[in-house]
Amino acid sequence: LNAPNAVDFSLNGMALKNALIAKISNNTTALPYSSSSFDTWDALMLTDEDPNNSLNVLLIYNSQSEPKTNTVGNGNNSFPAVWNREHVFPKSLASPALETGNPGPGTDIHNLRAAKESVNSARGSLKFAAGSGNSGPVGSNWYPGDEWKGDVARIIMYMYLRYDGNGSSITETQCLPTVVGVGNVVANDPNMIDLFLQWNAEDPVSDIERQRNPVSEDKQNNRNPFIDNPFLATKIWGGPPAEDVWGTLGVDEIAQNTFSIYPIPANEHKIFIRSTAAIIKQVALFTMTGQQILSENNPQKNNNQIVLDNLPSGFYVLKIHSEKGITSKKVLIN
Repeated sequence: LNAPNAVDFSLNGMALKNALIAKISNNTTALPYSSSSFDTWDALMLTDEDPNNSLNVLLIYNSQSEPKTNTVGNGNNSFPAVWNREHVFPKSLASPALETGNPGPGTDIHNLRAAKESVNSARGSLKFAAGSGNSGPVGSNWYPGDEWKGDVARIIMYMYLRYDGNGSSITETQCLPTVVGVGNVVANDPNMIDLFLQWNAEDPVSDIERQRNPVSEDKQNNRNPFIDNPFLATKIWGGPPAEDVWGTLGVDEIAQNTFSIYPIPANEHKIFIRSTAAIIKQVALFTMTGQQILSENNPQKNNNQIVLDNLPSGFYVLKIHSEKGITSKKVLIN
């Protein structure tokens, strides 16, 4: 998925989600968690290698650079025991719980990060929640830190797509964003919450994320598509516009004749939206920097049109969610 032509990106909403599921789930392999052969320890020493020091790994949540030798376990009897393997989507919150005894969902290296043992222990299985600054508890939940929240969001979104079964068995594992984070359910998917979309937009892809994908592809035969391009999440679920790394996805329309938005530019701080071909589930208005200033779920219609009133002046992106997908349009409000 390192090239825009790997998937049909004219798709939006659940159609794009399903296309990505097929892409990242096809012909994959799984590593053993711990083994005398190449295992997840070995993988993490490659995926999480400190970009500034090849002898170290960079630890999630606290950005500590630690020698690769200083593992908790992995046969380490000679060096300080500092870091271990963090399941970003906690094992106990999946359905069924992620197990590491055999290669499978619990050993997926996209979900594993090198972490300081004490920090990993403090996080435990706490749900992710909004916060600011450094990582740490937020009430009974956990904030991953300003520098890591985007990494977390993109991992959770990957796990949701990769393990989208019915929860009946290991081969039908579910990893639902709603059980691992605190936030509001988005309009077009009852399993996704706005928290992860916000984090995905606010914290761009880092160098260490970029280096993880090729290694994961080599060892596991799949990539995290939301690292390749965070805007894929915007095309599926909406929310604040994330960075379009390829510069080709933009804010395209699902169909030119699906909605009528008028007048453009909008006069008297008012916009009318009319649709006869789709059921509108949500409308949202964002500034050009991604700040959401309005959101209405299942907006009321009068004479087959929706009215957005008392809008502030300026340039905005209007996003409309329907059962057919998501469409976006730049609007000027006078």
